[in-house]
Amino acid sequence: MSSLLRKHRTAAIVGAAIIVGAGALPFAFTSATVASAAEPAGIIAPGGSFAPIVDADKPAVVTVTTTMKATDTSADSSNSPMDEQFRQFFENQGIPFPKQAPRQQQSQRAMALGSGFIISPDGIIVTNNHVIQNAIDIKVTLDDGTELPAKLLGADAKSDLAVLKIQAPKPLATIAWGDSDRLKLGDQILAIGNPFGIGTTVTAGIVSARGRDLHSGPYDDFIQIDAPINHGNSGGPLVDREGNVVGINTAIYSPNGGSVGVGFAIPSDEAKTIVAKLEKSGSIDHGYLGVAIQPVTSDVANAMGLSQTQGALVASVNDDTPAARAGIKSGDIVTAVGNEAVKTPKDLSRLVADLSPGDHRSVTLWRNGKSLDVNVTIGGNDDSKQAANDSGDGKVQPSNQPSIGVGLANLTPDVRQQLNLPRSVEGAVVANVNPDKPAAAAGIQTGDIIVSVNDQPVRNAHEVQTAVAQANKDGRKSVLLLIERDGAKTFVAVPFSAA
Repeated sequence: MSSLLRKHRTAAIVGAAIIVGAGALPFAFTSATVASAAEPAGIIAPGGSFAPIVDADKPAVVTVTTTMKATDTSADSSNSPMDEQFRQFFENQGIPFPKQAPRQQQSQRAMALGSGFIISPDGIIVTNNHVIQNAIDIKVTLDDGTELPAKLLGADAKSDLAVLKIQAPKPLATIAWGDSDRLKLGDQILAIGNPFGIGTTVTAGIVSARGRDLHSGPYDDFIQIDAPINHGNSGGPLVDREGNVVGINTAIYSPNGGSVGVGFAIPSDEAKTIVAKLEKSGSIDHGYLGVAIQPVTSDVANAMGLSQTQGALVASVNDDTPAARAGIKSGDIVTAVGNEAVKTPKDLSRLVADLSPGDHRSVTLWRNGKSLDVNVTIGGNDDSKQAANDSGDGKVQPSNQPSIGVGLANLTPDVRQQLNLPRSVEGAVVANVNPDKPAAAAGIQTGDIIVSVNDQPVRNAHEVQTAVAQANKDGRKSVLLLIERDGAKTFVAVPFSAA
């Protein structure tokens, strides 16, 4: 299963529900259940019924069943291999460190269930990537019950779209693409699919919101709907009152594992372009820059001397990437790509992903209080895969800055060994955090490594303290710390005014 909403809630992707074995789903039907499902409140169908739309579209909706090798994780997947070293080191300092449950994994073969829809009479089918991801066998069941083997023509994880092909003995019923850009809040829509594997089901609702970002990838621009959709609906069509596809049902917000009336669909205007590329080429080589980015908050903007709270803050730059070769540095704020303004990190991700490898673009940066342009040659998927692949006595020293509220220790050889840090990492380790001070409120944690202050590298605890004091002396309202945690770097702005 895929998960798009991971923070503070249970996320449920509505397709690819794992069904182990061939047993029946534990689902009981009652007359009350059927009655309530057949009468969506507040929806007024044209002419009193949605039947004409359903009659036209339902024959083109299919069930997608995949066999895959699944891996179940019984423990919290956020555990880090360095947890034991962190625990030993900080408990030796008299600082409690939360214990983590050990990871356990069990592999098994499983069945995944989703939906899809036919866009051409010769058997081209659109579904979600997460419905067929890691599949070793794919079958499609037509509306009349005919089961056919399917071939994967192409898939794209970033957009969560996939294209299948079946060989049918006769021309198949199809659904036409609609115009998602015309959708407005309150417009009526229908969601068609096979929830829980019980058979093709139609639910009605309205467009609740546009442009939702679920932080799952550069193409997050979801349509939010209140039509009930559940496990198995993934990949099914979201249709308008003309019966045209305006979205692809992809995810739900689910605190209890079922539908609570908050669903998300990929807009058709985005999907049909990607589907056409997948049908033709089998994959999409997205543009790649090679940076980790984060939002520019008001505290970050103030610390960087930027007048507007917008742009994408570069937290780190991967070695030997387009960004590194162009001279982009950690601490830069990207404000534009070519003639396109970058107001949020999502803007940068989308703009770069839409480019092709080898494209040349001017990237505008904010650095050291000035704007400058650098020329970048955009990379591709291969670059992305490749990138994926000492002083002091070490005693904890309380910070002299009460507005920060951290205790620091130098990175001695013993500390490096305990934390499993390479010699290339320089800075000061956060040994304790005062819960009543702004560092804690800003998210700084015990075990973080402070590697720079206000974009200036630091090598030990004393240099951190000196740099923080200088920022305060310069009249800054906040100080910008570059934190390394579990091998990833993140900027954290800590406001002095919160002290």
